[in-house]
Amino acid sequence: MVSVPLSVLDRSRTRVGESEAETLRATVALAQQVEELGYKRFWVSEHHSVPGVVGSAPTVLAAAVAARTDQIRVGTGGVMLPNHKPLVVAEQFGVLESLYPGRIDMGLGRSVGFTNGVRRALGVEKDAADDFGTQVRELLGYLAGTSSVHARPGEGLWIPPFILAVGEGASIAAALGLPVVLAARPDSPSRLADYRRDFRPSAWAPEPYVILAVTAAVADSTEAARQLLLPEAWATAYSRTRGVFPPLQADVPAELTAREQEYFDNALRGQIYGTPAEVDETLTDLVRRTAADELLVTTNTFDRAALLANYAALAKLSD
Repeated sequence: MVSVPLSVLDRSRTRVGESEAETLRATVALAQQVEELGYKRFWVSEHHSVPGVVGSAPTVLAAAVAARTDQIRVGTGGVMLPNHKPLVVAEQFGVLESLYPGRIDMGLGRSVGFTNGVRRALGVEKDAADDFGTQVRELLGYLAGTSSVHARPGEGLWIPPFILAVGEGASIAAALGLPVVLAARPDSPSRLADYRRDFRPSAWAPEPYVILAVTAAVADSTEAARQLLLPEAWATAYSRTRGVFPPLQADVPAELTAREQEYFDNALRGQIYGTPAEVDETLTDLVRRTAADELLVTTNTFDRAALLANYAALAKLSD
């Protein structure tokens, strides 16, 4: 059995034939459903002007999720700090924690808009991510009450921060003594060894804490589980060849160009899928090799009923 807690990150991916409003409502409904399944956290993401993804205002969406759930922790995976003023982020999370005490997580990332046009609209430059460490320190100062400017609400509230480890994120998390969220990759054990070696205990975390992000699909057969992953893999291949990330669709085209096939295969590489026994073995081995404290499941598929069944099957692996 998988020995660590399971959590969910939902990116609010649209489906063909579904309005953006329906997508957002489905994210809230999914949070309610995975809460009933016993998941520890439900996080939402931040993407701006990306076709097929409508999770653009994570703290607003987190508020809607928290309002319609009772116990599951709710947070962001994550707020892209270079896009915002740290004081505003501190105040937003202060509002969330004040309304839903003891349930709010503050996941922070360092990405900026994907195109020049989006970055201009956000008022940031491509190199804004270079100041991420300074921005995190400023944000934590508002919460800790060590700044001359006071976040109200926010100051003095316990809002656990997590760093999404893209690029230098893991080293920043270690230096600041913060939990880290890392996508499962072949080099994860070595990257996590560096994080644990360099970790400096802080008021936020006395010791390293690792959340490993995984895509995992479970079904009655290995092939049926693989089928769950194909809509997202095709959307990835489509985006890489056309520059537009499309809504998820039920079927993958029967014929792909050589370039599409390459991106499609790459999108499936490293994903975890199979029968309950196969996925349990793979996840258990992954936890053993990385010493992860928690798994954050990020699976997407077209059929929402199938997605929920997948989360139910995964939850049984950690019962």
